[in-house]
Amino acid sequence: MFGIFSKKERAALDVCNMPTILALSCVRYRIRNDIMSAFPFWRCSLIDPVIFSIKLFGGLTLTLRWYGVLVMLGVIVAAWIAERELSRRGENAEHIWNSLVWALPVGVVGARLWYVVNTTLGGNSYYMDNPAQILNIPAGGLHFFGGLLFGALAMYFYVRHYNLDLWLLLDVAAPVTMIGQAVARPANFINQELYGQPTTLPWGIPIQAQHRIPPYDDMTLYPESTRFHPTFAYEMLWNFVTAGTLLWLARRFPEKFKPGALFGWWLVVAGVGRFIIEFFRPDQPRIPGTQVSYSGLVSALMALGGVFTLLVRYGFLRLKFAEQWEQSYRIASQLGEAKAQ
Repeated sequence: MFGIFSKKERAALDVCNMPTILALSCVRYRIRNDIMSAFPFWRCSLIDPVIFSIKLFGGLTLTLRWYGVLVMLGVIVAAWIAERELSRRGENAEHIWNSLVWALPVGVVGARLWYVVNTTLGGNSYYMDNPAQILNIPAGGLHFFGGLLFGALAMYFYVRHYNLDLWLLLDVAAPVTMIGQAVARPANFINQELYGQPTTLPWGIPIQAQHRIPPYDDMTLYPESTRFHPTFAYEMLWNFVTAGTLLWLARRFPEKFKPGALFGWWLVVAGVGRFIIEFFRPDQPRIPGTQVSYSGLVSALMALGGVFTLLVRYGFLRLKFAEQWEQSYRIASQLGEAKAQ
């Protein structure tokens, strides 16, 4: 109990103050317990990642995992919000659900490939030694950036096919991707992954020995009582707050947001947030000779790309290719109705 005090604190308190020491100790542990009680899923370290498994014919097994359920829940929540936003701007909201048929499977493939490449760059040869495991997506291992990149490419071809306004779809989709990602983040706790360095903060979470990465798998140096930064939760909270703020600002001050501005701001806040959080991710491979991870580099480039987009969009940078950028959204459904009349 007394180990929670620093050397200076112990030096400042003598034996005569023992009742005070006991009282302060109880208060500190009470605060920690209150925080853990407020977020009870922090304590659910024994949640089985598998919800259920069913034996099928031919020796096949159908397995439903929390990871897949929460990822799909995030997709549905994000799509529902995007549908409302697209409808509010006057476009046919069915395009959101229709575009998922294109973007979702392509995005999953991209997310898996990025995860495998990122893992391999970090010196882990698991997927090179076991290439069949690359297809084992249900076991976990999807990278947001890969899903974002491949999903965006699929969305681009969808927009071209249906002659939609690209800026409109980007402005609608960008903030809600953060919300969808945040909804799925508790799956990382269930899988005991994406945690940070050890911490003594009251919201630190337990990580079982079999899920720890070196050097934290040394139970002598880092016993079972060691708590770790819930890095996934930091990103979850950042996503909810920033995405909610962007959506509120876009509704409150629509005249301030030119086409593409919301997308630009999303690049900035998503990039900055992920860049900072990457320093709490010891599992991420670093660029040789630096403390910056590959994902951190991509995050920084995202933020810079967002700043560049905003500077061009609002005329602070004048570039020839941007002279034809529209000043208002082009609503394809309204154009179709006008032509029909």
